[in-house]
Amino acid sequence: MNALKEALRKIPGTTVFDADHSRRGYALNMWCMTLQFEANRTAFKTDERGYIEKHSLEDGQCQAILDRDYNRLLELGGNIYFLSKLAAVDGHSFQQIAARMCGVPVEEFQQMMIKGGRKPDVSVKQDKEQ
Repeated sequence: MNALKEALRKIPGTTVFDADHSRRGYALNMWCMTLQFEANRTAFKTDERGYIEKHSLEDGQCQAILDRDYNRLLELGGNIYFLSKLAAVDGHSFQQIAARMCGVPVEEFQQMMIKGGRKPDVSVKQDKEQ
């Protein structure tokens, strides 16, 4: 299993959400769950930093929330299903946050998914034998 995790970690942009990662992100993910309640969403919208600081999060997690840096939040233990609670506070869908995470407009992300996902940027050279 360790060989598989290491192989997956070598894929650019891949975050392996394993037990260690889950433990690291537990407080962050539970913080996201607080946003399911209207009073908490209102408190967060009123004073984002103040609301975040009432919880025991890592400094990096706090800043990533404020920046809405979903890729960084994943690196810091966030689970996309919990992070969707944060996106919903801003009125964003999964497609919108996925497009943001890929660094492309939503329309481009939608077309990319229709075509089967992002293709690696690899120059293909002709084989000398052809």
